Formats: sequence, C-alpha cells, structure tokens
Amino acid sequence: MQRTYLALAGLALAGAGLPMVQPRLAIAAGLFQTTEVDANRFAVLARPVGNSEWTLLVLEQLAAQPSCWQARPDGLVDPTLNRFDYTGICNRYLDSNGYSLRVADQDLGTTYRLQVQQVGSRLELQAVSPSNAAVLVVGRAEVPRRDRDGFVSLTLEPGWDLKRRTYEQRSLSHLYFASPAPLEQLIARSGGGQTFRRPPGQAELPGMAATLPLLDQREDSMGSDRSGRAIALQVIPYTEANGGGL
Repeated sequence: MQRTYLALAGLALAGAGLPMVQPRLAIAAGLFQTTEVDANRFAVLARPVGNSEWTLLVLEQLAAQPSCWQARPDGLVDPTLNRFDYTGICNRYLDSNGYSLRVADQDLGTTYRLQVQQVGSRLELQAVSPSNAAVLVVGRAEVPRRDRDGFVSLTLEPGWDLKRRTYEQRSLSHLYFASPAPLEQLIARSGGGQTFRRPPGQAELPGMAATLPLLDQREDSMGSDRSGRAIALQVIPYTEANGGGL
C-alpha cells in the first residue's frame, strides 16, 4: 500500500513538471496574442548590405511629422529618420528581436527566420527553416537600381499582414509577419520544394557598387517604442538549438 501511494505521488509530481519540458514554441504560442496595426504607418524595406546582400528593416511612423522615410523619384526609399532625432517619432525593427513569423496563431520565430533574397532583378522576403526545404515567400519587390543610400520597399504577398504582438492586452515592441493559413497549406502553395538561393558572395547586379548604409547607431532596444506605446519584452531568438541561427 505504501509503495502504491509513493508511485502515485511520483506520477503526480512528474505530471506537474510536464509544462516545464514543453517546447518553447508551444509556450510562446500560448503566451502571446496579436492585434491589428495601421499598415500605412509602416514601411517594410530591404536594406542593401555590401556588394550584393540585403537585410530586412521595418520602420514605423509614430508621430505625424517629420517623415521617417520618403519615396525617391528613382523608385527607391530614403530613410529620412537618419537626419533627425527620431525619439518618439519613429520606430525601427531590425532583426528577430523586432519581428518574427506567425502562422495560424502559432509563433514560428524559433523554427523559421526571415531573410531578403535577390532573384535576378527581383527581391523576395522569404521565411526559411532548416527543417523544411520549402521556402515561404512573404513579400516581393522589383529592384529599380542598387544604391547604398536607397532602400527597396517590399510588398507583402496576399494573405500576409503585419500584426503587433500583445501580452495580456498590452502592446509589445515586436511585430509579426502573420498569415491565418495553416503552415501545411502555405508549404503546399510554395510547391513544397526549394527555391533559387544565390551562392554567397555572388553579385546579382554587376557594376552597381553598394556599401552598408549608415543608420543611427543609438541603442533603441531593437525597435522598442520610445513613446511608451509599446512595452519591450525579451523574446526567444532563433537559435542553432532550434534548427538554425541568424
């Protein structure tokens, strides 16, 4: 009888500890919610890096003036926030601390990362995972020309939207590239296979020199809202332990 009691007590303790060993993805999925954003206040941009690479940058306009970005006559975007103190005026979201993928109300930031890839004269905003060969195309853009000071505006594909992460109805300084469709459906739409990926170091637009544009190097908590409208919260980064790394 005593052994049976001890065995049952051990099972109860083991069951109580199960949530501690659940995957971080499942915990994050239940922890955060989303809220709609005004898409007109955001710019999803590809920033030229070096001679051929691109990185993803999202800008948010908090105050009406001055403008945080401006369209140029040549089709590129001028990040005008570099020319003034944008505290309380603009937000920047620079990497996986500031944005991630969310599909069918599930956070996929630990398994998928967002990257900008050039294919000929076109840019693709891709969500890629080491555990799946399928590449999800989240946004696209044509490259009018390459300029170290000119960013390219990306247009999200149908079914994809920007949403803000929330926690207990409080807005956080983190954005989602979100789709309501199940991941399996998105993979099926992509063809379920690999897309073209340019070999590292190979330039797509020969003769067009580019260097890393200068951005304000002030600490801004990776896109935290200095106006106090959003609350910074530590997020789980995309890591090698989860199948890849930035």
